[in-house]
Amino acid sequence: MGWGQGLLLALAILAVCCLPALFALIFCADEILDRVACGWAEWREQHRERRTIARLDRAIEAEALTRDIDLTEFEREGRRPLEQLAVDLRRLGGHRLAAADRSVVWHGAVIAAYDDRLRAACRALGIVEHLADLDGVDREIERVRVEGLLHAAGLPLPAARAAHHQRHR
Repeated sequence: MGWGQGLLLALAILAVCCLPALFALIFCADEILDRVACGWAEWREQHRERRTIARLDRAIEAEALTRDIDLTEFEREGRRPLEQLAVDLRRLGGHRLAAADRSVVWHGAVIAAYDDRLRAACRALGIVEHLADLDGVDREIERVRVEGLLHAAGLPLPAARAAHHQRHR
């Protein structure tokens, strides 16, 4: 048996071994083509979405809007989620505004809790506030200013909404 015949025998054995794979490829060609087409369509859609998001970022200058927000504050352990702070602020704000028939001690506790949540929301959004440094009328003015800044940042509060509606009537 010569060298050429040995090579021919090896190729014949290889062909017989690959025959099942060739049959599977022929019978499953439509499935394979479908998967390739779907993968290509998904890639194009993701690429289109990334381009759209990049265009929107450039259009609204998203970097300028978020430049002053400290994102490490969102990763701090034990941090209350911003959504929970918003719920607390709305609930406490409603109690604060409807506290006419409550005791002075209860009203003071509600205001202290409300100010605490205001400070936490400001820390989370990178807004400078001075609620802890002030008292009396100055603290009331600072509270209104902070509520307005939180409202402008997308966190509407009961007192800020009422003032906002009055201003635009």
